[in-house]
Amino acid sequence: MKFYDRKQELKILEQLRLQTGTAARMTVLTGRRRVGKTKLALEFAKSHKHLYLFIAKKSEQLLCEDFLADIKGLFSLPVIGEIRTFKDIFALLLEISKKEKFTLIIDEFQEFYTINQSVYSEIQHLWDKNKDSSKLNLICIGSVFSLIKKIFENSKEPLFGRADRIINLKPFSVQTINQILADHGSENPRNLFDWYVLTGGMPKYIDILTSNGTISTEDIIDFMVSEYSPFLLEGKSLLIEEFGKEYGMYFSILELISRGKTGRGEIESIMERKVGGYLGRLENDYSLIGRQRPINAKPGSRLLKYTLQDNFLRFWFRFIHRNWSAVEAGNFEYLRQAIRRDYSTYCGRLLEQFFHVLFAATGRFNRIGSYWEKKNLNEIDLVAINDLEKIILLAEVKLNKDRINLQLLRKKSEKLLAEYPGYTPEWLALGVEDIPAWLS
Repeated sequence: MKFYDRKQELKILEQLRLQTGTAARMTVLTGRRRVGKTKLALEFAKSHKHLYLFIAKKSEQLLCEDFLADIKGLFSLPVIGEIRTFKDIFALLLEISKKEKFTLIIDEFQEFYTINQSVYSEIQHLWDKNKDSSKLNLICIGSVFSLIKKIFENSKEPLFGRADRIINLKPFSVQTINQILADHGSENPRNLFDWYVLTGGMPKYIDILTSNGTISTEDIIDFMVSEYSPFLLEGKSLLIEEFGKEYGMYFSILELISRGKTGRGEIESIMERKVGGYLGRLENDYSLIGRQRPINAKPGSRLLKYTLQDNFLRFWFRFIHRNWSAVEAGNFEYLRQAIRRDYSTYCGRLLEQFFHVLFAATGRFNRIGSYWEKKNLNEIDLVAINDLEKIILLAEVKLNKDRINLQLLRKKSEKLLAEYPGYTPEWLALGVEDIPAWLS
């Protein structure tokens, strides 16, 4: 698949590279696996001198042998004595960078935790000592989100405060997904929505599907749940390393949220134990779930729902993990039937989220959210507010737009509108057919 989007990230990386004329710069590229961190770094670096080092799971000595060969292949250096530690490799590269500018990309940077944790302190010492006399453009890539956050954002860690920029790479936007589909001759609103639901905009998944000519929703589902599909084990591959030995608890909570069990009390009732600590870590350490409150809620409001932030993982937990016994039995037809039976119902909430994303991309509103009252009464799918122009837009969202009752929506919005005197309200019915009108 050709390289798409990432204009803003490429601009930031180029700005930092240009700044190395006066001192070295350190950039952290993070984000979950499959989001395209390595591809972005290599796309950026391809037009100038760069060295790419991958931290594989092997001994420090063997890594250094590989790295030294790469360094000799890129730079005109005399025969160097034996180098057995990454500290010496990094010191050598800093010395080279004092004479010429180049970009150093270190991929899977968090792997030093299992190889030699002292590397981080050694890098910090060398960086502080040489930064001002170096022209090195250092890019550190990490795919275990919790570890990268700890390495660079925990004040007790040696590399805290050293990064000039931390870029948390996000999945492709809806607009980019639409462009990719257009390039493959499939530009229609329902297909765009289903790709958003099934891939979450994750570049690697989109690449797999387009490379296999899998474009229609039916074909995607068949491909995802077929024997030897790369998607079947994906949730486990992504998260077991993050969660460690307690992954079973985390998986159970994520499956419940994917099934619409979004309140803490509801989750604790089903699991018959307290889960506050797990929810906190899923939100703050792993960035996998988020909190959703009514748009008019005060800080600390108990009206709270948890949502899974990653659409692919939401799908994986809802259908694949939940039916894992069918996967193990090789009964993929059963799994496909389960998905077909529940897919429309499952997509209802995601269509609401999809329109939240579309409305945010217009730049017309400073607040976008949903509304509900205690016991989930008077739910409103989408509320968009422009406080400067005093406009409040209220929308009901359904796959079948004909089922929307705007009179009922007006009635449900009375209590909310009372909090916004002087605002001009507008009520909308939104379905899949309205996507093009809001696709900026």
